[in-house]
Amino acid sequence: MKVLIATDKPFAAAAVNRIRETVEAAGLELKLLEKYTEKAQLLEAVHHVEAIIIRSDRIDGETFDAAKQLKIIVRAGAGYDNVDLAAATAHNVCVMNTPGQNANAVAELAVGLMVYGVRNFFNGTSGTELKGKKLGIHAFGNVGRNVARIADGYGMEICAFDAFYPAEAIEREGIKALPSAEELYAACPFISLHLPATAETANAINYALLSKMPVGAMLINTARKEVIHEADLISIMEERQDFKYLSDIAPSSHAEMMEKFPGRYFSTPKKMGAQTAEANINAGIAAARQIVDFLKNGNETCRVN
Repeated sequence: MKVLIATDKPFAAAAVNRIRETVEAAGLELKLLEKYTEKAQLLEAVHHVEAIIIRSDRIDGETFDAAKQLKIIVRAGAGYDNVDLAAATAHNVCVMNTPGQNANAVAELAVGLMVYGVRNFFNGTSGTELKGKKLGIHAFGNVGRNVARIADGYGMEICAFDAFYPAEAIEREGIKALPSAEELYAACPFISLHLPATAETANAINYALLSKMPVGAMLINTARKEVIHEADLISIMEERQDFKYLSDIAPSSHAEMMEKFPGRYFSTPKKMGAQTAEANINAGIAAARQIVDFLKNGNETCRVN
């Protein structure tokens, strides 16, 4: 059986080597498609493979049509909105992610963005400190828990809200659980977003929520741009000179925000949350192990479709 790594933005060589070791130790064959520039190259490569490992590569119905022998595809990372889950299910293909493998890397970036924001983008002027400030974590999954761990080291007061994670479990982590997003935003001048991009979360971070944030508000987004209602965000930032937005995902209105909000808006040039050597290797190895376990033992623990 063949396993394909299909990455237009390749894994580090060390990660590929570890993936190869895992795959070949299980008696499987590894194929590589790296830095491809046309979809036709992907469609050709997926022929006659039983498993695929991807990163941010888009996998749609046409890809599944071409992959006649495909049994499983694993997204090396937490998000999986780049895979057409309905098409995968229709083709009887199992889709998995690798939850938690990138969590620390993303969390470190989130807190790094907070430091960058409170120090006025390192522009030489006097800023403020994170110590003693109240941080709200919106969605308390793997990344959110790591943000809480790091922020605790800064001496921040930490609250969290998650519609699907029990408040009791949040409290057991030593974090104050708030009963609603509205109360979280009203209580915390710092909000770190960790929502997935779904039909339910699209544009969920809107004027009604953002307008509740206290003076000195800072919104940190290392999740997905789709969760932000961009017009509402712009309105808030036009109304409030104290409001800052720092993101790991450039919004559609990036150019407008750069022009309107110098010193209050920042976005990384590309999504960088998981771009560390450690996360790169961890996610790749996890993907390989999950594929082997699925093909050999039928384990579907991380299935998302």
